[in-house]
Amino acid sequence: MTARTTTDAPDGAPPGPVAPPAADDGKLSREHFSVIALLLVSGFVVILNETTMGIALPSIMDDLEITAAVGQWLTTAFLLTMAIVIPTTGWLLQRLGTRGAFILAMSLFSAGTLLAPLAPAFGLLVTARVVQATGTAIMMPLLMTTVMTLVPPHHRGRVMGNVSLVIAVAPALGPALSGAVVTSLGWRAVFWVVLPISLVALLIGALLVRDVSTRARTRLDPLSLLLSVAAFGGLVYGLSSLGESAQHEMPVNPAVPLVVGAVALGLFVWRQLVLQRTDSALLDLRVFLAPGFTPGLAVLAVAMIAMFGMIIGLPLVLQDAMGLDSLTAGLVMLPGGLLMGVLGPVVGRLYDRVGPRPLVLPGAAAVGVAMLMFSTLGPGSALWWVLAGHLVLSLGLACIFTPAFTSALGGLKPSLYSHGSAALSTVQQLSGAAGTALFVALLTIRSVALSDDGASEAVATAGGAQLAFLVGAAVMVGAVALAFRLRKADAPQGAPAH
Repeated sequence: MTARTTTDAPDGAPPGPVAPPAADDGKLSREHFSVIALLLVSGFVVILNETTMGIALPSIMDDLEITAAVGQWLTTAFLLTMAIVIPTTGWLLQRLGTRGAFILAMSLFSAGTLLAPLAPAFGLLVTARVVQATGTAIMMPLLMTTVMTLVPPHHRGRVMGNVSLVIAVAPALGPALSGAVVTSLGWRAVFWVVLPISLVALLIGALLVRDVSTRARTRLDPLSLLLSVAAFGGLVYGLSSLGESAQHEMPVNPAVPLVVGAVALGLFVWRQLVLQRTDSALLDLRVFLAPGFTPGLAVLAVAMIAMFGMIIGLPLVLQDAMGLDSLTAGLVMLPGGLLMGVLGPVVGRLYDRVGPRPLVLPGAAAVGVAMLMFSTLGPGSALWWVLAGHLVLSLGLACIFTPAFTSALGGLKPSLYSHGSAALSTVQQLSGAAGTALFVALLTIRSVALSDDGASEAVATAGGAQLAFLVGAAVMVGAVALAFRLRKADAPQGAPAH
């Protein structure tokens, strides 16, 4: 095994040990395999936590005596924090290195997970979710950057298949896990179940994780940080408010944060273009010039809009239109989540052999078919039809995520891996907020119109969801068109040899 070297440490920071390079035969060393496995488990836990609040919210509302409008801040604050922190992670990973970023991410997540079940009031619970979200925002770009750095190009599809398991399966399993725990033990137990896992991961990571790339001495640009907060925070808040405004009057017109966010985004882009001339950008936008990055990012964005629309919409149909309880609604979505988990590595191996297009094209078509199946749901629909639709949807998403991630990041130079991962994660958050806003707005507008015509609540909810799912099917047509632009990225010049 190669002797350890040291990184170029940040100003005033001690140099950190660097993990040895991969073996000459291209296989992962045992140490690299352990690091990636640990990051996958940690990433799964933090993303799983992201979608547990939807099912737990009614119990939280009763216990803390809050309204639904107030309770939604548990999710909104989480999404806002993610949107604000993720654009900074490209700079953060280069500054702290793999080890420092992992310890920071899991320490923050564990602290928030401990604070949440101890919170006596709603304000402290929201604070705990913000702390959790900060750690979550660092973890996913760290995972993708580490995979791209350690895994040779001809094996990346297989490993990125496991990353897609984290990104796609964990949100699908969150409602089922939360429903089971809340029904049996109450909402605080959701956090107590997660806490030991996160603490064990933190301890093992502190012992095992080493830096896998050279740290950079870049300084944080305060103006870029302020513009990032205004841009991504404003867009996510505006999109979230847009969906909620269709249900009830908002204190701030959603157009205000959307306009502020759009203007700030333009200024943020301008600032990064100036700073990247000296390699000091907070988020280096040269990633968009890399072969395959923009098409892969676009396909991922469309798929995330569809997935988050489903995550919000299908439980509403199951509970409010079909009359199922929260636990049963969560369990109906469990087989699809497990299917995605099984297919992730399989799709990754296929990507290594055939590239993205033979996978993404049928995958996008399958998601569109599933959306059409969901658009037929109503109060009397059979449960097996819902299950079949969700399995088709899960199959399609499994065929999209791994190829989209791998082809997008595969053409980047190693120095841009952290910035590319940050850009992908940022677009995920914006797309998720857009999908949620689109679905909620369409569902509410249509259901209100049906209610005014005398329809029952169940029929009105089903009618609104039918319209939203039809639009979701139309959105997937765009993913099919974008898939034709995908190609398997060649290793860029300057990539590490394996």
